[in-house]
Amino acid sequence: MVSLTIDGRTVSVPKGSTILEAARQLGIAIPTLCWLEKVSPTGACRICVVEVQGVARPMTACNTPVKDGIVVTTQSEQITAIRRQVMELMLVNHPLDCPVCDAGGECDLQDSCYALNVTKQPFRAEDVNPGPIDKWPLIQQVPSRCILCEKCVKVCHEVVGSSSLFINDKGDRSYIDKHLELCEFCGNCVSVCPTGTMISKLFKYRARPWELQKTRSLCNACGSQCEIDLHVKNNEIYRVTSEDGTTVNNGNLCIGGFFGYGYVNSSQRLKSPLVNRGGQLMPADWDEALGLVADRARALSAAHGADTLAGLASPRLTNEENYLFQKLFRAGLGSNNIDSEARFGALRALLPLFASLGLQGASNRLDRIGQSDAVLVFGSDVTAEAPAIDWQIELACRKRDGKLIVANMRRVKLSRWANTHLGYRPGSEVFLAGALARLILDKGLADAAFMEKYLANPDELKAHLAQVDLARAVKETGLPLELLEEAAEHLGRAESVAVIFGADVTRGAAAGDKVQAIANLALVCGALHGDLGGLFPVDEKGNTQGLLDMGACPEFLPGFAAYAKNKARFEQLWSCKLPEGGRNAEQILEGIEKGEVRFLYLAATNPLITFPDSRRWRRALERLDMLVVQDILPSEVTRLAHVVLPGASFAEKSGSLTSLDHRINCLRPGLKSPGKARADWDIFAELYQRLRPLSGRPDAGSLLDEIKVVTPLYSDVCLPAQDRCRPCVKPLFAPELKSLRYAPVEGQAAAGGLQLLTGKILFHFGTTTTFAEGTLEVAPEGYIEINPQDAATLGVGAGGALRLTSSVGSAQAKVKISDDVPPGLLFAPYHFSDLNINQIMPMAVNLVQVEAAKA
Repeated sequence: MVSLTIDGRTVSVPKGSTILEAARQLGIAIPTLCWLEKVSPTGACRICVVEVQGVARPMTACNTPVKDGIVVTTQSEQITAIRRQVMELMLVNHPLDCPVCDAGGECDLQDSCYALNVTKQPFRAEDVNPGPIDKWPLIQQVPSRCILCEKCVKVCHEVVGSSSLFINDKGDRSYIDKHLELCEFCGNCVSVCPTGTMISKLFKYRARPWELQKTRSLCNACGSQCEIDLHVKNNEIYRVTSEDGTTVNNGNLCIGGFFGYGYVNSSQRLKSPLVNRGGQLMPADWDEALGLVADRARALSAAHGADTLAGLASPRLTNEENYLFQKLFRAGLGSNNIDSEARFGALRALLPLFASLGLQGASNRLDRIGQSDAVLVFGSDVTAEAPAIDWQIELACRKRDGKLIVANMRRVKLSRWANTHLGYRPGSEVFLAGALARLILDKGLADAAFMEKYLANPDELKAHLAQVDLARAVKETGLPLELLEEAAEHLGRAESVAVIFGADVTRGAAAGDKVQAIANLALVCGALHGDLGGLFPVDEKGNTQGLLDMGACPEFLPGFAAYAKNKARFEQLWSCKLPEGGRNAEQILEGIEKGEVRFLYLAATNPLITFPDSRRWRRALERLDMLVVQDILPSEVTRLAHVVLPGASFAEKSGSLTSLDHRINCLRPGLKSPGKARADWDIFAELYQRLRPLSGRPDAGSLLDEIKVVTPLYSDVCLPAQDRCRPCVKPLFAPELKSLRYAPVEGQAAAGGLQLLTGKILFHFGTTTTFAEGTLEVAPEGYIEINPQDAATLGVGAGGALRLTSSVGSAQAKVKISDDVPPGLLFAPYHFSDLNINQIMPMAVNLVQVEAAKA
């Protein structure tokens, strides 16, 4: 520790701290314009000057390290005069256009001028600033307003890791420019700008900050669940921001949080219940629509049995809504045919992790990734799937000295920062995970003490790994042994390891085997040992963890209670008889095709776009006696529906969500739902009352109380009250002695030929953001990404199109030629209905062999 005196007060701070940090510890305010706590200091604006006794010149507090015994003065006539002159020089050629500047009312430069009583501009210089830069999507840059504080450049490089912004030219001709091909359009440069230099085009000229009603809420675009502020005027979201210091995102947002809110304001929002009359969807009142749903469900159940009824829940719904939806089906309709799109991803990770490790999701908090000594990202474009994890990796492996290993079929954003990039052949994940685990064990770098203490069968694990054929692993993965050894060294020698895997693994063929192989690797390399690091399965959707916690699948009741074993307990709690068995999503589809399932309720989900084999789903939905669709926007499924129920967006309702690392957070409504649309839990509650009139109508408060009682996972956490946002956490993973088990897995040889991989891209989240003008400006349509070598072979150039044909169907789209995909592999995003790439994906896979032809 170092002791110093500031304005007559003594303080001790860690060595390496700056004068500004020491002053902040004492509560002494020093003005700044270029300083930002989450990036390295710049010392560019010079407004934070202070006097240090014995030093002839003033020193900048933001980047001057403290020394033992120094005496600092932060306020004096000389310091004030210097600061005023610095401000006056800063205003040379700065346009005095505050009345039309979008930063008016929240401009740090404006506030500093006022605080220092700077009312004149005595200096003159040639104005060499370029004009406004309008060529960037979503963001305008006005160089004449820039004070070159470099906050935007540093946040882009150090926090986001995009490194798209840079200082162009030198001296007074300097201005901020952008490598557009690197930009993630996260909006963080706009957020940190202290003036009106960086401007959101979506917000420009629309409102002043004092006109907006601000509501603290939560972004549900992905499982990171960043804290946000909704800025609303005239019952419309005008912008979304976040404050530094927030729990998980520290004020940072991605494109989905900052620019992706437009779908909430969409003129296409569903505003009234619709009922199919003579082949046409016509407006109806709620009583008619809900009465028709309840009556048809009763009639079909009476005529054909409750097994004819099925429902699909959604990670876009809150915990309370998913809980009530599964209860509506089980207790209200007598059917356990309930599932979600987690069947094709997150649940396929959870089942083997739960069976072998007792994990009900991630083993640690997201912020533990940022403090890890090594990070392995396996089969995940984590930048797209959960951007806040990317920011933690940037912190661990770029701001700190952690080692980054990226294992992926294609090159992703994080590949450029990786110490080791493992570009494996599609389908070879089991071989890769097994080889890394064996090499760590062979090198004597395994977490032996942890395995001996907590693993029930450590000898079996060692024996299995000893049989891993490294030569075959090299052949199947296409990676040289030297590269595998390098990655194993990084993982084995690290004191703490974070292992992150995502959609390429969980949505692929034989996902359970791949996940188990990664779990075995996590055991060996020490990812489950200690407070740092961890094992993190990533699902891209907002509340997948909460959906599974609430029991929205046939295998589990709420709290991961096995259905068959715990059925009697819930029958007593809910005062009803629960059905035997139950169908998952694939079995529901098969049941519709066989005429055994006649009624389907889609709650905020669209299997015609987001589920694999979507063409098969379309044919099945057309066969139903009754299709109920509850959603906020029109889609292919609403056009097929017999009844459409308009729900509420995340910005229009309250309720809790559970992040991918088990933080329980809450939504707060910032505006009213359009027209007659209602919160989803309110719709479920009225249906439940109609089906079980003697049980009463559930309300938000009683739902929270019931969840605490029936779901042990949530019994000890502070679930938020209706109007309060108080984040809390579920218990962390804590293994008991000999509680973990290794499970053997064997890899299968990968298929050859041209293969198509589908997945998420950074610029869209599910299908809702395809109704948002901001995200559509950056990514307006679907595409097929192809390596230049394959493009040449197929004779397709930039702007051309391909037609892909698989065993189940065909699709056509424009091509995007890129070196990010290796020869033999194509990639297409699933978000777009115009492409609907999932129509050519067989059931339960995200990788398929295709034939390609120039369209």
